[in-house]
Formats: sequence, structure tokens, C-alpha cells
Amino acid sequence: MSLVIQDLSKHYGNVPVFRHVSLQVAPGEFVAIIGESGVGKSTLLNCMAGLDTWDSGSVQLDGLDLSTQSDDQLARLRREKTGFVFQAFHVLPHLSVSQNVALPLMLLGQFDDARVQAMLTEVGLDGLGERLPQQLSGGQLQRVAIARALVHRPKLLLADEPTGNLDPRTAERVMDALISQTRAHGAAMVLVTHSQTAAARADRTLLLTSDGLLDHADPA
Repeated sequence: MSLVIQDLSKHYGNVPVFRHVSLQVAPGEFVAIIGESGVGKSTLLNCMAGLDTWDSGSVQLDGLDLSTQSDDQLARLRREKTGFVFQAFHVLPHLSVSQNVALPLMLLGQFDDARVQAMLTEVGLDGLGERLPQQLSGGQLQRVAIARALVHRPKLLLADEPTGNLDPRTAERVMDALISQTRAHGAAMVLVTHSQTAAARADRTLLLTSDGLLDHADPA
């Protein structure tokens, strides 16, 4: 899936969040976006998913202009073709780990328990499928969110600080899973991160400022 952003600008009232952001992400490409806190990295990621609105410019996924899509059409697009790893996890507390991970497949009518269990193993949660979220650590909850985002094999993965709550060893394992799974299915990935280690593994690293994206940024 191709992602094309052209001259995107976003304001809260009279305060600009970001301006003149342009970006093209090819199918299978891994792009990391870094920048200071408060510069709008998470907001930009939400715009890419059609979860937030913008003031000017355009976001296109596979040639579809997101601004022309209804809420139902955007929800269907996210359900079928994108995966999102939220910084705040957003796991459902009344569902088990396996049920949380299986949710995208259930919504698509494609439930496959073997795929769910394999994904749990990929992110280091083998054997924890029957636990409830409140029985897990923060790092484990993040891995549940990652497994849920990957299980339906999306063509575009959007990840907001997916290793932010993990120790270095677990973070490396999670990045391995993110990269191997997206590569295996030819998916594109856009990662927002403060981690120099995570950003260094991307095909491109971009610096987001209030005036746009700077290419070939040094994550240090």
C-alpha cells in the first residue's frame, strides 16, 4: 500500500501543530519519524490513519483521498488494510490476551486461532493468551497491542512509540517482530519514536518540525 501526503497542515485554533508536511511511503518501506515532544508526531500519525482531521493538504492511501471518505469508509479501510499501535495500548480489559489479539480477525470474519497463537509467540507472549490485561505488565500490554495490529497482516502499519515501555532486550525482540512481519507481507511501516535504536533500523529517518519534514535526519 502506498501512502502519499501532500502539503499537510494542522492547527489547534490559531496555533500550528505542523505545516507543509509532504511524504511518500512506498509499499514495503519502513520510515521512522522523530522530533521533539509536542511537535505533532502522534497527530500526524493519526492523520495518516484518518483518525484526525487537518486544515489543508491531502492524505492518500492507495490512491484514495482520505478527506473524501465517510466515517464508515475510513473504518473499513483501517479494518482491512492498516494496523495501528497506540502509545496508550487501548486493549480491552474484559477480553483475554488472545481475544484482544484476535479482534481484527473477528471483525473481518477471518478468525484463525493458529495465527493468533503464532503472533503471540512472535512478540514473546507465548502461554499468556488466557490472561486478562490487568494481569500483565506495561511492557506486556504493549506487546499485546503490537500483536493485535499485525495479526490481520495489514498493508500499512502505523506505530506510535511501540517500544517506549519496554526494556532494551524486549524492545529489540518487538522491533524484530514488527520488521519481519511487515517485510514478510510487503507492508509499509511508519514508526513514530524517540528511540535512536529503533529509528536506526528504518529505511529512512525523517525529522518532524513545525515547518515540515526534513529528510535524512540523524536520530542522534
